[in-house]
Amino acid sequence: MQRHLRMSDIKEVVTKLFKSNTIDVPAHRKALFDRFLQDEKNQATINEIIQNQNWLMAKWKLEDRIADIIQQPIHILNGTFGKPYESKFEFDKFKWKDITTFAFEGLEEIGLRYDEKTKQITGVPNKTGDVKFSLKFKVEGQVEEDPFNVKVFTLIVNPDPKSLWKTIDSDPHDPYWKEENVTEFAPLNGKHILVSSKRGRSHANVGSFREDDFAFADLDNGWSIVVVADGAGSAKLSRKGSSIACKSVVNYFKEELSLISLDKFDELVHEHKAIHDETTQKKVNYFVYNNLGKAAFKVHKDLEEFASNSGVRIKDVSTTLIFLLFKKYDIGFVLFSFGVGDCPMVVLNKNVTKVIPLNWIDVGEFGGATRFITMPEVFKNEKFASRFGFQLVDDFSYLILMSDGIYDPKFTVEANLVNIKKWQQFLQDLNGNNDEKVKVELTENNKDIKKQFSDWMDFWSPGNHDDRTLAIVF
Repeated sequence: MQRHLRMSDIKEVVTKLFKSNTIDVPAHRKALFDRFLQDEKNQATINEIIQNQNWLMAKWKLEDRIADIIQQPIHILNGTFGKPYESKFEFDKFKWKDITTFAFEGLEEIGLRYDEKTKQITGVPNKTGDVKFSLKFKVEGQVEEDPFNVKVFTLIVNPDPKSLWKTIDSDPHDPYWKEENVTEFAPLNGKHILVSSKRGRSHANVGSFREDDFAFADLDNGWSIVVVADGAGSAKLSRKGSSIACKSVVNYFKEELSLISLDKFDELVHEHKAIHDETTQKKVNYFVYNNLGKAAFKVHKDLEEFASNSGVRIKDVSTTLIFLLFKKYDIGFVLFSFGVGDCPMVVLNKNVTKVIPLNWIDVGEFGGATRFITMPEVFKNEKFASRFGFQLVDDFSYLILMSDGIYDPKFTVEANLVNIKKWQQFLQDLNGNNDEKVKVELTENNKDIKKQFSDWMDFWSPGNHDDRTLAIVF
């Protein structure tokens, strides 16, 4: 700071000082005023006043700058408890280049740290709610003896969404109670079936029942059957409806007359393979329609009978239904299929380069409203015959049946069901390419396969908390 100011500067400073105190120097006092300013003691005092003014201004600018930093709104990304967290925290971006030294306090207590190299706050939050941490800092102009300034931040850490869901046991004394989570692994027609049915989080949260169901069996004549049913959420006894539907299909095809009827296809399949003209195709179509149609109608009648005997409406046991019959011949595998509702089933070829849908699902066809096997109009509709399917394949890698609890989160829309890339991604998901890193090793010698599959079925998908049923034949 200047020690010897010019007379003009001194006069300007004193004049302003006098004016601020309502003192005017009249014209006839100008000479006196000049002598007053030239006095050494007065000049020393004036110099001190100027230095103090400069110090005050510098002090104010410093405190104003510190206040700006402390009050500057900074957006901190929200975190989730137990989930890896990463948020940019760049001083240059905040225009804090004048911060000379700093330290964070409170980050480690919540499981986080600041990395100066990457300019990021990272870690795994271990607390929930509005958690606090602070930045202690000094700016240019402060000296070593000055205390640190403190800027407090609030980080919102949301709870893990999974933790918000309760798991309440369903009533085991209910006459129609069934297990909430079932996973099975068994040989089936020279292959193996892995199937799991799990109560959805939305049901577990209120202590209600699993509404999905499944069944499978090897029949006595070389055929095998797999069934999946999804009870309607709006139907009060749909859990029983899906159970009846699955058992009814299997029991129907175990009956002697059904077995004998299926045996008649042995000649027809070779005729179809050899000739494969319009005549043999019609014979096949009629065979499938006749045998599977009777089974489907038997399910409807069994549900109707149960409803009548129980004093409820048939719509109270509403359920979707898909089932698949398959048998190995010397010319390949024959697949018969039937479906009502929004549960898809497909076959993937041996090297997983082609997907063949085995049913169409009731989504867009009926304006988004699914259909149930309990609806009489299903059997009277002109499209009823199109619900049956027939495929002859050399071999396959996977036969897959699922309820919409799997279809909705993993495939989203019907168009993805015919996209082989989506099925390849689905298999990669099963193989551990998922957020939870849960892997299912689909080999017959895997002793942990049931646990792995059961764990995988618990995958998290926002907004998708329905029952889940998935059957895989491989």
